[in-house]
Parts: sequence; C-alpha cells; structure tokens
Amino acid sequence: MNNLLACVGSWYKDIQQNITFEVVAVDELEQTVETQLIDGEVGSYDTESWKELMLIEVETPEDWRNAYEIGNEDLMDANDTIHPEDWTGPLNIIESDIVNGIIDDL
Repeated sequence: MNNLLACVGSWYKDIQQNITFEVVAVDELEQTVETQLIDGEVGSYDTESWKELMLIEVETPEDWRNAYEIGNEDLMDANDTIHPEDWTGPLNIIESDIVNGIIDDL
C-alpha cells in the first residue's frame, strides 16, 4: 500500500514492476495521476490504483533527457536574452485596414 502523495515533478519507482517515472500532472476532477517514463512513454493511474502501487520516491535520474534527445548544449540559461538580428518580419510590414476601430476604405 502506498502512502505517497503524487507530486508533479517528482520521480517515483514502482518496486513491483521495476519502473521509474515522473508525475507530470494530477487531475483532481478526473481523479487521475499522469506519469511519464524515462523513455518518454506517457501513462496514467486513477487515484485508487495509485494508492495500491508499491512506490518509493527517487532522485531525478541522470539520463531523463535521453527520450527527448536533449543535450546540455540545448538547454538555455534562464539569464540568456534572445536578441534577434533583424527586428522586422513579414507581419511588421502588413498595414492594418482598421485603425483605432475605424475601417480605412482607401
């Protein structure tokens, strides 16, 4: 019997099935716990099934990004700022037919 509450972002190991997964969502209305395995496979448990699992909470696995093929160089630093070389784009050259709620009939 499981006494652990499902916490989004936490990793758990099912001792009986020997699988490690992350809780990615908890839906209180539907009473489900959405999970994702290390290989990217998504699954879900209803709250009754969750309580029956034999779980232990584990540390985040080192290789959790393998399923997404994300390397260290792909991660952005939160302090990095993106500065486009060209601030103009195709949407910037489109002139609107409506200015301040008035339709331009020219």
